[in-house]
Amino acid sequence: MYSLFENPVMKQPLAARMRPEKLGDYVGQSHLLGEGKPLQQMLRKGQCHAMILWGPPGVGKTTLAHLIAKQCQAQVYALSAVDASVKEIRSLVQQAKNSPVRTLLFLDEIHRFSKTQQDQLLPPLEEGTLLFIGATTENPSFALNHALLSRVRVYLLQELTQQELLTLVDVCLQAKHGLSGTSMQLSQSVRERLCALAAGDARCLFNILECLANAMTNEEDTQHQVSVELLEQIAGEATMHYDKQGSRFYDLLSAFHKSVRGSSADAALYWYARIVVAGGDSVCVARRLLAIASEDIGNADPKAMQVALNAWDCWHRVGPAEGERAIAQAIIYHALAPKSNATYLAWQKALADARSADLDIPMHLRNAPTQLLKEIGASKGYRYAHDEP
Repeated sequence: MYSLFENPVMKQPLAARMRPEKLGDYVGQSHLLGEGKPLQQMLRKGQCHAMILWGPPGVGKTTLAHLIAKQCQAQVYALSAVDASVKEIRSLVQQAKNSPVRTLLFLDEIHRFSKTQQDQLLPPLEEGTLLFIGATTENPSFALNHALLSRVRVYLLQELTQQELLTLVDVCLQAKHGLSGTSMQLSQSVRERLCALAAGDARCLFNILECLANAMTNEEDTQHQVSVELLEQIAGEATMHYDKQGSRFYDLLSAFHKSVRGSSADAALYWYARIVVAGGDSVCVARRLLAIASEDIGNADPKAMQVALNAWDCWHRVGPAEGERAIAQAIIYHALAPKSNATYLAWQKALADARSADLDIPMHLRNAPTQLLKEIGASKGYRYAHDEP
């Protein structure tokens, strides 16, 4: 009978045990670490520069930081911006100055640092006192101050592909520190469903595998074939990456907006469903539809704005269940409506003209409610449009 707790090493979560010990075993991010890529060549030479690793959860930011430290033969100090203090940063900088080996500071969740706290990193980066790697799930353009961004290189880490996740499953099932001792047998269909449930997140993948392994300890069959049904019972619903008011939130809204603009009703409904399934607010989509009605449809179909308002009103009157369907109906209408950005462009040009010069109002267009104003020429020469042929 297999147990996850046979020895102290196995007490660690599976995701921690499966972290690779060398760069060659790292799975994913081939656009950064593939053969001939600049980052891969730099690390092969044992070099490193200050960088920010930006990407969704479970794509290997922390693992890559530790591998970089090992590759550069640096002593690594890992802190989380959630609870790290300025005092700790200063103490670490002082230790780095007195250390005979290179010191690398890995700061996770760096977007949690305030602008003032981020400023504390500037002097050691300027002086080269320590190597620095920050990790964040938020867009650095908004989460980090410009002074810090100017001193680092930002690398975007991508969600793992299905093939990369399948590779991790194979490695995990064969590794001694993984699940090689389990009785699990995973068919190809189960593996593919497992990867779909993980949704590009390696940590989520390992967590599901660990739950399956724990379930297998209660099975008498030593060669248990895992079914898709059992997998879904243990895993629950697929992981949905969604962060209210974060970069993922705006990326989903952007994908939705561009699908409506591109007249793809199917794609627009899909992105809307993604927002709803992940726990997003349907009303934010209704608000975006109102923007689309004037920005992308305009007077090519003036009814579009009223359709959006009616869907929003319906949501408030009947509640989310039926209201979400009303918004879906409005989305299809907007996606299939004729498109014109003439109003949007005209308004932008009018704003630009208004900002560029404070032109005087012609006399014939001025108001003339008094005799004095009439005597100085206000409204003189104005031609009443309704009197014209």
